[in-house]
Order: sequence, then C-alpha cells, then structure tokens
Amino acid sequence: MWLILGFVSALFLGSYDVSKKVSLQGNAVIPVLLTSILISSLILLQFLLVSRFQPALLEGTIFFVPLVDLRTHLLLLLKSAIVLSSWLFGYFALKNLPITIASPVHATLPIWTVMGGVLIYGEHLSGFQAAGVVITLISFLMFSFVGKKEGISFRTNKWFWFLVMATLTGAVSGLYDKYLLRQFDHMAVQVYYTFYQGIMMALITMFLWVPRREKTTPYQFRWSIALISIFLVTADFVYFYALTLPDSLISVLSTVRRSGVIVPFLFGITFMHDKNAKLKFICLAGVLLGMFFLYLGSK
Repeated sequence: MWLILGFVSALFLGSYDVSKKVSLQGNAVIPVLLTSILISSLILLQFLLVSRFQPALLEGTIFFVPLVDLRTHLLLLLKSAIVLSSWLFGYFALKNLPITIASPVHATLPIWTVMGGVLIYGEHLSGFQAAGVVITLISFLMFSFVGKKEGISFRTNKWFWFLVMATLTGAVSGLYDKYLLRQFDHMAVQVYYTFYQGIMMALITMFLWVPRREKTTPYQFRWSIALISIFLVTADFVYFYALTLPDSLISVLSTVRRSGVIVPFLFGITFMHDKNAKLKFICLAGVLLGMFFLYLGSK
C-alpha cells in the first residue's frame, strides 16, 4: 500500500513542477512562492479548525491535526526554514533553466538523501544502492554536457548552483523528515510547517521584494499558482501518510517519489519545445535507472 502511495505522490509532485514552471514564466519569483504557500495554508487551515472546534468529525481519521508542545513547534519551525531555503533556490533555478534540465537534476535528490543517511544515521549501502549512486552521479555529469550544448555552463551558471543548493537542502529536509515522523503525527508536521513557511515568506516578501518591486519582474497572479498549492499539498499528504504505515522505507519512498520527474520532462519536450530531447532522455533514463537500483538495494 505504501509503495502505491509513493507513486501517487510522484504523479502529483511531477504536476507540481509543471505548475511552477508555468507560473514562473515572466513572473516575479518571491510573490509567486508566497501566494502558493498562502493558498496551501488556507487549504490546511480547514483541517486545523475542524480538529480544534469540531474534533469529533475528524478524530480517529488520517486528517485529524493534534495539538503539539512548544518543543515540537520549534522543531517544525526549523523544518520550515530548511524547506523554504530549498524552495527559494529551486524556484529561481526553475525559472531560469530549461525544465528538462532543472527537474531531472533535482530528481537526483534521493542520492544525496541516501548519502546523508550513511553519514548521519550510520546506514550502510548495499551493492545495488552503491550502483544506484554511481549511475545517478554519471547521469548528473551527462546533464552538464547537455547543458553546455545549450550555452549553460554548470561551472559558471549561478542558476545551476541555485539548483544544486535546492537539491542539497532538499536532501537535508528528507533526512529531517525521517527524524520528525518517527515522533510526530504526519498532519501536525504538514500543517504547522506550512503555516510557519507562510509567516517566513511574508517577511521575506515584505523586506526583500516589496522595496525593489519597481526594479524587478512584475508579479501577475495566474491560476497555475493555485495548482502549485493543490498539487503540493496532495503530494506531501500522501507522502507523509505513507511514511507512517508499517514497514514503509523512506529511502524507497523518496526514490519512488522522484519518478514523477517524467511528467515535467514530457511537458518540457512537448509544450516548451526544449532542445536536445534525445540526449536529455538518455540522461533521464540514467537517473531513473539509478533510482531503480536504489529501490532494489532498499528491499
């Protein structure tokens, strides 16, 4: 069951990437991110209010949001800061790089999560996992060669390094999820960290974007921004719930979840007419093969 939920989360996560790319085209990054987080907060607020004022309606279901203590709030505040850092880097990278490069490179995130698990949790790599790491890293390097063909130097292009930072901080978030979800309810984690993100992003918008908005790309609301929120809330809910099921493995779920990269890749080739489709498909196949070996090594 939890593996099926992983693939469902992957589908929504891929659709989330497409919505981001459409929303960011010719649009201001910071208010797009703020708007999407606020919409996500409004969606989740309904579950929090019902859990507080009409608890009988949700108690005992997977949608109930329990009370948490101050220590938990502080831990979730840290989770919000980590995720928001990853998103800020990722949104800027996605706006300025072809989606057929940005999404697959970001999909290598499970590799860094696995390597972090080795360093932080003392986990050991099986033969299949080691092969998965090597194959994915080779595919990562292959994307750099494809990028050069499109005038994108992975060594000097700042948006590529934004993408690297987004991927690494995303891996930190994945490792932190493993710690949090061993102790706390999945709805509490999702609801409260989203609210804290909204507060942080509002402050960032107020102090960094508003004073300079006349000199930067103007902001335009699009309905695709609302889809960012809907797809992300759904993908995260399914993912967090899957992690709470007996015998679920975060290494497998984080890997399966990234298979959703196929969705933005096909979108970029079909609708955005990104170049070098065949070469990128070979690189993407390498990333997916690496993910598959990670899965085999985690069974």
